Amino acid sequence: MRYAVERKLCREWSPEQVSGWLKNRYADDEAMRVSHETIYRSLFVQARGVLKKELQYHLRTQRKMRHSRSSSTKGARNKIADAVSIHERPPEAADRAVPGHWEGDLVSGANNTHVATLVERRSRFTIIVKVKGKDTVSVVAGLKREVKRLPQHLRKSLTWDRGMELANHKDFTIATDVKVYFCDPRSPWQRGTNENTNRLLRQYLPHGTQLDQYSQAELNKIAARLNERPRKTLGFMSPADKLCEAVAATH
Repeated sequence: MRYAVERKLCREWSPEQVSGWLKNRYADDEAMRVSHETIYRSLFVQARGVLKKELQYHLRTQRKMRHSRSSSTKGARNKIADAVSIHERPPEAADRAVPGHWEGDLVSGANNTHVATLVERRSRFTIIVKVKGKDTVSVVAGLKREVKRLPQHLRKSLTWDRGMELANHKDFTIATDVKVYFCDPRSPWQRGTNENTNRLLRQYLPHGTQLDQYSQAELNKIAARLNERPRKTLGFMSPADKLCEAVAATH
């Protein structure tokens, strides 16, 4: 069990995720059970040297909540033409009934560099998108490139904030057949799944990181790390496994 715990911690799983995964994976083996409190105590108190001190490095650190760009005051010139409100989003998107409904946002780095993130609402499956800039042409081009890689049944809707990076939302919808819905101003909680995921992403892309140094392949590897982690909100399934389960249940 010690080896299993160390291996998962080295993949940046939290102690709670490790504990939940062990319970699911070894449901019939009491010897493979350990509480997350015990893992934390082993890391920070170093009781009898149960776990290596170096493993503390892999624990996620808490960071301040990122403020939504939509919280700033914007003039009439920044209104998005023909924006469809989140309140017109189909009920199946709001209640996470079927897969294929996404939330999106930009994550900022040093020197005005950015990546876009897409999070599937039902499974929390994450895609990180390389973009050349935060202007709408660059962002929409990156989103189109990655979304078009998805199978058609996973292209239903995208919810975004009021940022002007998606001013060309009609172009995105024509290219991908994904309808776009916009949150109310100053309402980041309407994309809560994406906001939470962006905070997890900061473990790999901390504030102040030069984000344009990453290739799409490197961003895919970071996304895979997030998608392989068990999540408490998913009953300690991983987003990747949850997405597969959700797709199988609807086809």
